[in-house]
Amino acid sequence: MQYRLSLPADYDMDIIRRRIAAGGPRFDGTPGLGLKAFLMRERGVDGSPLNQYAPFYLWADSAAAARFLWGGGGFAGVIDSFGRPVVETWIGGGHHRGPAFHQRITHAVRNVARMPVDADPSGAAAEASVAVRDRLGEDGLHSIAWAVDPRSWEVITFSLHAGRPDRCDGELYQAPHVSAPHVADLG
Repeated sequence: MQYRLSLPADYDMDIIRRRIAAGGPRFDGTPGLGLKAFLMRERGVDGSPLNQYAPFYLWADSAAAARFLWGGGGFAGVIDSFGRPVVETWIGGGHHRGPAFHQRITHAVRNVARMPVDADPSGAAAEASVAVRDRLGEDGLHSIAWAVDPRSWEVITFSLHAGRPDRCDGELYQAPHVSAPHVADLG
């Protein structure tokens, strides 16, 4: 799950950094949350064309995701501050640990690939799974997750890194804080 809040070009991104520093630790014990990466992009940094706050979640329990969104959970603070954004949700394909799994995550890369209209979804999903597994030996790779959006038939891949990755085939994000209370429960 992810929501992406694009902010004005002159937005003071230190506001987002302070928000993450103050609120991030509250998620460190959230029941049912596998991992939440507090992601941001800053205009002019690492080639980003915009300012954006874009948290990414891997839920170990879908009921916990529901409680977060509409059960009085932490999402109310997002709505109060920024309005109600579109929340992208996907059907998870897998989460795999990389060689830097026990290191601090500093960056993430989001890659989106549209399935060809004539592609068999099961074949495309199998190809995505193999492509992810082929990357598991990358230096600095903390973990990688992939999912399918059946609304648009896109494969979404998030790679999480301990340090700025050499490979960046998508949107590069800074990750000032990561909460991973139930990362061991992700498959």
